[in-house]
Amino acid sequence: MKTFLKYCLVCLLVTISCNANNKSNKDLSLNEEENHLIYTTKTDPDTRNIQVALLLDTSNSMDGLIDQAKAQLWEIVNELSYAKCGHHQIKLEIALYEYGNDGLPSQEGFIRQVLPFSDDLDEISKELFALTTNGGNEYCGKVINTSINQLSWKKNNDHLKLIFIAGNEPFTQGPIDYKDAATDATEKDITINTIFCGNFQQGIQTKWKHGADTTSGEYSAIDHNRETIHIVTPYDDVILKLNNQLNDTYIYYGHHGAQKRSLQAEQDKNASSYGAANAVSRTISKSSGFYKNKSWDLIDAVEDESFEIEEVAQEQLPKELKSKSKTEIKKYISQKSTERKEIQQQIQEINKKRIAYIKNNSKKDGNNLEAALIKAIKKQGGKKSFSWK
Repeated sequence: MKTFLKYCLVCLLVTISCNANNKSNKDLSLNEEENHLIYTTKTDPDTRNIQVALLLDTSNSMDGLIDQAKAQLWEIVNELSYAKCGHHQIKLEIALYEYGNDGLPSQEGFIRQVLPFSDDLDEISKELFALTTNGGNEYCGKVINTSINQLSWKKNNDHLKLIFIAGNEPFTQGPIDYKDAATDATEKDITINTIFCGNFQQGIQTKWKHGADTTSGEYSAIDHNRETIHIVTPYDDVILKLNNQLNDTYIYYGHHGAQKRSLQAEQDKNASSYGAANAVSRTISKSSGFYKNKSWDLIDAVEDESFEIEEVAQEQLPKELKSKSKTEIKKYISQKSTERKEIQQQIQEINKKRIAYIKNNSKKDGNNLEAALIKAIKKQGGKKSFSWK
């Protein structure tokens, strides 16, 4: 009888212990789940990101570099828009830093994050056109280290994560050794590419090539003062007319909708300041999958399944929709969406002829910012199953 009672007591203790452990494990699992929700951001498994951090020297001698960045932005975006990676959707994010400018805070190492990773192409253009140059100290290791630690780099190594730093002073200047920054980059699967603005051999002597070699990146030397030549084609006028039609399909909403709509027009003008052919390049970008504005445009917004048009207050709509019912608004959006897709398709089809014309009537300039960026991105993208066919 005593033996039986002891056996029952042991069974009871084991049961209590197991329940306690199960509860503890559930609590731990719940805590881990909560921590996961708090500390990580959701990444669409069907998406592959191209993350590009541009670190531009804005000291006195770099006016030509900044000019090339402004003039070549849309051709760079267009080339990247042709990327493929299996069945995955491609998303482009660009971050922008300036360094080496006396107008920047000395306590920050004469560095400024102009823009964190963003897929808002109008915002990227706006910030590029706002850059100005001034004399200063160029700390390459410092700005690389800052961009690695400040930006929201994707954790999955299937994404393409690239730093491009451009300048013309010795790569060794500043309080942080570029080799230490490269170690941090390697740990996060980030590749550092260097673009020396000047003589190829001088860039090697001043460690710009070694700065790229540390993460198996690309080293380039460019003539940053070379003017960007945009090839005029017989198709430009038609594409620019389609751009005006495309702009008419945007339906702004929200507190900043009207402002963002104005920003779109402003960046059209900025592109045009480098000639009509460059404005055409921007129009091509606006017809690509990279140009999305769901934060202020109702057509892009409704493509997101989580978006509810019913939740948009009437006062946050443009005047042409304020008096319409929800049913009428949805019909209007649908009509404009169809119109936009047709216009974008027309632009893409005409652009094929434009590309062929440019290929047959120009020599490829391999000594500028655009060429250096595209060459490195395609080469390193190939290692991550990205292709440009």
